Amino acid sequence: MGWQGAILEAGIRSLELGQTHYTSNSGTLELRQAVSAYLERLYGIEYDPVREILITVGVSEALYLVITGIIDPGDEVIIPEPSFVSFGPEVVFAGGVTVSIPTYIENEFQVTAAEVEAAITPRTKALLISYPNNPTGAVMTRERLAELAAVAEKHDLIVISDEIYDRLVYGDFHHTHFATLPHMRPRTVVLGGFSKSHAMTGWRIGYAAFPKGLAARATDIQLHSTSAPCAVSQRAALAALTGDSSHIAMMLAAYVQRRALVLERIGRLPGLSMNPPLGTFYAFVNIRGLIGGDIRGRRLDNADAFTALLQKEARVRVLSGTPFGADSHVRLSFAVSYADLEEGLRRTASLLEEGV
Repeated sequence: MGWQGAILEAGIRSLELGQTHYTSNSGTLELRQAVSAYLERLYGIEYDPVREILITVGVSEALYLVITGIIDPGDEVIIPEPSFVSFGPEVVFAGGVTVSIPTYIENEFQVTAAEVEAAITPRTKALLISYPNNPTGAVMTRERLAELAAVAEKHDLIVISDEIYDRLVYGDFHHTHFATLPHMRPRTVVLGGFSKSHAMTGWRIGYAAFPKGLAARATDIQLHSTSAPCAVSQRAALAALTGDSSHIAMMLAAYVQRRALVLERIGRLPGLSMNPPLGTFYAFVNIRGLIGGDIRGRRLDNADAFTALLQKEARVRVLSGTPFGADSHVRLSFAVSYADLEEGLRRTASLLEEGV
C-alpha cells in the first residue's frame, strides 16, 4: 500500500466508520499519546499527553494559539529574520510588539546569543525561533542553541521553537529539540506537525508541546475559535505516526539529489549566490548581483521585481524574500519533481544568461 496509502486508508476508514464528530478540544487522546511517544522516541523527552500536548489545525494555528495564549498587549517578542511570514503578524494580532534581529548570508543566517541579549528590554516576553529555518534552510548546532538557551534563562524568557522541519536535515547534522537543552523544558513551547515529514499539507494537522501549566490558555482559545482539529485528519495523522516511517529516509534521499542540482546550477549563474541549505527543502538565493541591472529592458530594483520578471518571462515561480525580511533574496523550493526542477533552472539560466 505504501506510506501515503496507509494514511489515506486511515482517513477513508474513519469516514466509513462515521468517525466524523467533534473530538476533544485538545485533539484525540490517541493522537496526543502518539505525539508524546514520537517525541520521546526521537529526542528522549517526555510530555504528558493529557496536559502538555495540544493537537492543532496545522502548525500555523499552533503558532496562533501559543502566541495569543502567552502574549499580553505591549509584550515584546524577539524574532530573528528572515523568518516565516506569519511570525510577525501573529505577534501583532495578539497585541504584542515584534523586535526583529536581522541575520545574513555571510553568517549563514544564524542569530547569536549576544544579538538576542542586546535586543532584550523590560518588556521582552519571548524569543520566537525556527531551525531548520524557512526560508533560509539554515540550521543551528546544539552548542549555538545552548547559548540562546542560556540567555533565555538569564532573562526569564519563554522560547517558542517552530520545529516543523526537524526531520529534513542533511549530512551529519542532528536536529536539537530545543526543550532538551539544559533548563529549557519548563520555558519552551515546541511546534511540530505532519506537513513536511509526512507530506500531509492539506490534512492541516499540527501540534504544540508545552511545559507544565502553559497549555491551558491555548486550549481555551482553540475551544472558542476552531473548537477542535478535524477528526478525519487526526485519524490520518495517527496512522502516519504509528505506521512505517521509512519514507522519511526516501524523501531525504530525493531532496539530497534535488539540492545538489540546485547548488550546481545556481552556482553557474551570473549575479546569484547561496549558502547550501542544511535543512528544509528551500534554497534562499542571494540576487544582490542582479539588483540595479536590467533584464529584457526591465530594471531590477529588488526581489519583488525579479520574481515578477522570472514568472512573466520564464514561467518560473519563486517567492520574493521581502515578506520574509530579505528583499535581496528569493526562496526556491525543491519540493518538486527532479524533472520540473531541472526545467525551471534551465529556463532561469536562459533568461539570466541572455540578459546579464
